[in-house]
Amino acid sequence: MTSTTVKHLATALAALGAAFILYIGLSYLIAPQASASQFGVPTWPRQDGSAFLAVKGVRDAASGLVILALLLTGQRRGLGWALAALTFVPLGDMVIVLGWGGPAATAYGVHGATAAVVAFTALLLLRERTPAATPHRARNHILRSLIRDPGGIPLVPEPTYGCLSCGSPS
Repeated sequence: MTSTTVKHLATALAALGAAFILYIGLSYLIAPQASASQFGVPTWPRQDGSAFLAVKGVRDAASGLVILALLLTGQRRGLGWALAALTFVPLGDMVIVLGWGGPAATAYGVHGATAAVVAFTALLLLRERTPAATPHRARNHILRSLIRDPGGIPLVPEPTYGCLSCGSPS
Protein backbone atom coordinates (compact mmCIF):
# COMPACT_ATOMS: atom_id res chain seq x y z
CA MET A 1 0.00 0.00 0.00
CA THR A 2 1.17 3.51 -0.72
CA SER A 3 1.50 6.00 2.12
CA THR A 4 -1.42 7.98 0.69
CA THR A 5 -3.63 4.87 0.67
CA VAL A 6 -2.65 4.04 4.24
CA LYS A 7 -3.35 7.63 5.28
CA HIS A 8 -6.79 7.54 3.65
CA LEU A 9 -7.50 4.17 5.30
CA ALA A 10 -6.47 5.50 8.73
CA THR A 11 -8.62 8.61 8.22
CA ALA A 12 -11.63 6.57 7.15
CA LEU A 13 -11.25 4.14 10.06
CA ALA A 14 -10.91 6.99 12.56
CA ALA A 15 -13.95 8.82 11.15
CA LEU A 16 -16.04 5.63 11.11
CA GLY A 17 -14.91 4.82 14.63
CA ALA A 18 -15.89 8.27 15.85
CA ALA A 19 -19.31 8.05 14.21
CA PHE A 20 -19.86 4.54 15.53
CA ILE A 21 -18.92 5.26 19.14
CA LEU A 22 -20.93 8.51 19.11
CA TYR A 23 -23.95 6.50 17.91
CA ILE A 24 -23.42 3.92 20.66
CA GLY A 25 -23.03 6.63 23.30
CA LEU A 26 -26.14 8.49 22.20
CA SER A 27 -28.10 5.22 22.08
CA TYR A 28 -27.26 4.55 25.72
CA LEU A 29 -28.28 8.08 26.66
CA ILE A 30 -31.54 8.04 24.70
CA ALA A 31 -32.69 4.42 25.23
CA PRO A 32 -30.55 2.80 27.94
CA GLN A 33 -32.76 -0.25 28.57
CA ALA A 34 -33.00 -1.11 24.88
CA SER A 35 -29.23 -0.75 24.50
CA ALA A 36 -28.27 -2.80 27.57
CA SER A 37 -28.77 -6.21 25.93
CA GLN A 38 -26.39 -5.30 23.09
CA PHE A 39 -23.53 -4.77 25.55
CA GLY A 40 -23.43 -8.45 26.51
CA VAL A 41 -24.03 -8.27 30.26
CA PRO A 42 -26.50 -11.07 31.03
CA THR A 43 -29.15 -9.32 33.14
CA TRP A 44 -30.65 -5.93 33.73
CA PRO A 45 -29.99 -4.70 37.31
CA ARG A 46 -32.78 -5.45 39.80
CA GLN A 47 -32.91 -1.78 40.73
CA ASP A 48 -32.91 1.11 38.36
CA GLY A 49 -29.58 0.82 36.56
CA SER A 50 -30.20 3.63 34.08
CA ALA A 51 -27.59 5.82 35.73
CA PHE A 52 -24.85 3.28 35.01
CA LEU A 53 -25.92 2.96 31.39
CA ALA A 54 -25.97 6.76 31.10
CA VAL A 55 -22.38 6.77 32.36
CA LYS A 56 -21.49 4.36 29.54
CA GLY A 57 -23.31 6.60 27.08
CA VAL A 58 -21.40 9.68 28.19
CA ARG A 59 -18.10 7.76 28.07
CA ASP A 60 -18.73 6.56 24.53
CA ALA A 61 -19.96 9.93 23.28
CA ALA A 62 -16.91 11.67 24.80
CA SER A 63 -14.60 9.11 23.17
CA GLY A 64 -16.15 9.84 19.79
CA LEU A 65 -15.82 13.60 20.29
CA VAL A 66 -12.13 13.26 21.21
CA ILE A 67 -11.52 11.24 18.04
CA LEU A 68 -13.36 13.81 15.90
CA ALA A 69 -11.59 16.76 17.53
CA LEU A 70 -8.15 15.28 16.87
CA LEU A 71 -9.10 14.18 13.35
CA LEU A 72 -10.61 17.53 12.34
CA THR A 73 -7.68 19.55 13.69
CA GLY A 74 -5.16 17.39 11.85
CA GLN A 75 -3.52 16.05 15.01
CA ARG A 76 -2.94 12.63 13.44
CA ARG A 77 -0.11 11.56 15.74
CA GLY A 78 -2.10 12.67 18.79
CA LEU A 79 -5.08 10.78 17.37
CA GLY A 80 -2.93 7.67 17.07
CA TRP A 81 -1.87 7.89 20.72
CA ALA A 82 -5.44 8.62 21.84
CA LEU A 83 -6.71 5.58 19.94
CA ALA A 84 -3.93 3.45 21.42
CA ALA A 85 -5.10 4.50 24.89
CA LEU A 86 -8.78 4.07 23.98
CA THR A 87 -8.07 0.48 22.94
CA PHE A 88 -8.30 -0.39 26.62
CA VAL A 89 -11.99 0.60 26.76
CA PRO A 90 -13.29 -2.23 24.53
CA LEU A 91 -10.71 -4.60 26.03
CA GLY A 92 -12.07 -3.76 29.48
CA ASP A 93 -15.61 -4.22 28.23
CA MET A 94 -14.65 -7.64 26.87
CA VAL A 95 -13.21 -8.67 30.24
CA ILE A 96 -16.33 -7.40 32.05
CA VAL A 97 -18.68 -9.32 29.76
CA LEU A 98 -16.66 -12.52 30.16
CA GLY A 99 -16.28 -12.02 33.92
CA TRP A 100 -20.02 -11.65 34.42
CA GLY A 101 -20.91 -14.71 32.37
CA GLY A 102 -22.04 -12.85 29.27
CA PRO A 103 -21.92 -14.45 25.84
CA ALA A 104 -18.40 -15.13 24.60
CA ALA A 105 -19.56 -14.30 21.07
CA THR A 106 -20.45 -10.77 22.18
CA ALA A 107 -17.30 -10.42 24.28
CA TYR A 108 -14.98 -11.42 21.46
CA GLY A 109 -17.09 -10.55 18.40
CA VAL A 110 -18.13 -7.08 19.53
CA HIS A 111 -15.70 -5.85 22.18
CA GLY A 112 -12.61 -7.84 21.13
CA ALA A 113 -13.11 -7.02 17.45
CA THR A 114 -13.60 -3.34 18.31
CA ALA A 115 -10.36 -3.35 20.31
CA ALA A 116 -8.54 -4.91 17.35
CA VAL A 117 -9.85 -2.29 14.88
CA VAL A 118 -9.05 0.60 17.24
CA ALA A 119 -5.53 -0.76 17.84
CA PHE A 120 -5.00 -1.29 14.09
CA THR A 121 -6.13 2.28 13.35
CA ALA A 122 -3.81 3.60 16.06
CA LEU A 123 -0.92 1.66 14.55
CA LEU A 124 -1.61 3.06 11.07
CA LEU A 125 -1.73 6.61 12.41
CA LEU A 126 1.42 6.24 14.51
CA ARG A 127 3.37 4.83 11.55
CA GLU A 128 2.54 7.79 9.28
CA ARG A 129 5.44 9.96 8.22
CA THR A 130 4.50 13.37 6.83
CA PRO A 131 6.53 16.45 5.94
CA ALA A 132 6.32 19.23 8.52
CA ALA A 133 4.23 21.61 6.40
CA THR A 134 1.65 19.04 5.27
CA PRO A 135 -0.29 18.78 8.54
CA HIS A 136 -0.76 22.57 8.59
CA ARG A 137 -2.07 22.68 5.04
CA ALA A 138 -4.36 19.72 5.62
CA ARG A 139 -5.62 21.09 8.94
CA ASN A 140 -6.26 24.54 7.45
CA HIS A 141 -8.11 22.99 4.50
CA ILE A 142 -10.32 20.91 6.80
CA LEU A 143 -11.03 23.77 9.19
CA ARG A 144 -11.74 26.26 6.40
CA SER A 145 -14.08 23.79 4.70
CA LEU A 146 -16.00 23.53 7.98
CA ILE A 147 -16.20 27.31 8.44
CA ARG A 148 -18.45 28.13 5.48
CA ASP A 149 -22.06 29.14 5.30
CA PRO A 150 -24.56 26.85 3.51
CA GLY A 151 -23.94 28.70 0.23
CA GLY A 152 -20.25 27.78 0.35
CA ILE A 153 -19.07 31.31 1.14
CA PRO A 154 -16.13 31.33 3.57
CA LEU A 155 -16.97 32.80 6.97
CA VAL A 156 -13.29 33.45 7.70
CA PRO A 157 -10.78 35.30 5.55
CA GLU A 158 -8.86 33.26 3.03
CA PRO A 159 -5.26 32.32 3.86
CA THR A 160 -3.57 35.60 4.64
CA TYR A 161 -2.38 34.19 7.95
CA GLY A 162 -0.66 31.02 9.10
CA CYS A 163 -1.91 27.79 10.55
CA LEU A 164 -5.29 28.07 12.30
CA SER A 165 -3.95 25.97 15.19
CA CYS A 166 -0.43 27.18 15.85
CA GLY A 167 -0.04 30.36 13.78
CA SER A 168 2.98 29.20 11.79
CA PRO A 169 3.04 29.95 8.03
CA SER A 170 1.36 27.16 6.07
